[in-house]
Amino acid sequence: MNKATKQISRLFAAMAMAGVASYSMAADTIKIGLAGPVTGAVAQYGDMQFIGAKMAIEQINKAGGVNGSQLEGVVYDDACDPKQAVAVANKIVNDEIKFVVGHLCSSSTQPASDIYEDEGILMITPASTSPELTSRGYKLIFRTIGLDSLQGPTAGNFIADHIKPKNVAVIHDKQQYGEGIASAVKKTLESKGTKVALFEGINAGDKDFSSLIAKLKQANVDFIYYGGYHPELGLLLRQASEKGLKVRFMGPEGVGNKEISAIAGPASEGLLVTLPQSFDQDPKNQALVEAFKAKNEDPTGPFVFPAYSAVQVIAEGIKKAGEADPAKVADALRANTFDTQTGSLGFDEKGDLKNFNFVVYEWHQDGTKTEAK
Repeated sequence: MNKATKQISRLFAAMAMAGVASYSMAADTIKIGLAGPVTGAVAQYGDMQFIGAKMAIEQINKAGGVNGSQLEGVVYDDACDPKQAVAVANKIVNDEIKFVVGHLCSSSTQPASDIYEDEGILMITPASTSPELTSRGYKLIFRTIGLDSLQGPTAGNFIADHIKPKNVAVIHDKQQYGEGIASAVKKTLESKGTKVALFEGINAGDKDFSSLIAKLKQANVDFIYYGGYHPELGLLLRQASEKGLKVRFMGPEGVGNKEISAIAGPASEGLLVTLPQSFDQDPKNQALVEAFKAKNEDPTGPFVFPAYSAVQVIAEGIKKAGEADPAKVADALRANTFDTQTGSLGFDEKGDLKNFNFVVYEWHQDGTKTEAK
């Protein structure tokens, strides 16, 4: 082999190596951390988030992936516990994952999001509604659900305009999400001239509400709003019915779970709940609904479609940015609108959706719901 031939051989070898490197880079997976409760009292909501995100990943991969790469979802259990959420966030950092769909509970999402912002990880929560999450000037924190500052007035206005009670009690679980939305409801009711006779907190995990029910009776309330999650409200509904407190209840999307019917039984009939609209009823989503059903998965949960859309937005953001760089993807999210299964989504500077509507539903003891009129 002469010198010229050796040079040509080395050139072809280099080109071949470059081709392998290029193929490997294109074939690399883009990992997305799926963070939320696998265990704990509200694991049902985590299931909604996980099945939505996993379905989006599966369907995007079947369609060719993102810029030649496949997506991979990695599930992390934070149990909706703030300390565990911090541990999860640090694990995601150590695992060198650059995108997260989650967390679910606002009290867990907030401390985790501090870490993501510091470490250059883009997070989209499909479930956390506390306004505080996006009020800190962060650039990498987004959500595909509305805020309590919207959900609270939706509930308060419905109570004042349609129920027209004389004395309302507003109860909450003293947590960031529950107390935050309860405060928003109270503010709206008072602005509408509706008397809030009692504003009081319980402790998450409480089982016996006898003293609270006695206080509610004494205050002569004729309507109760509860800010928090379904385990406590389910027990409160059942015990109130057993003790003869015959008033109507209302709660946020944190109580809109079929498990509340299992806990409260007949006492859950007529409960009012604010939820994202039923995206599973949208005709354009029927093929996707059938895909969930084929896996024996329930597409009706309030966080299923927002989680699906969160993955869609990440994928489309990477395409528009031209690379999987979280900062560049964040810029692309703010600069564009995205056609998703929950509608055309656009983000403001804070990372919140420019448009989102909560709907008031009437809950039924069989775990179904109908739009309230």
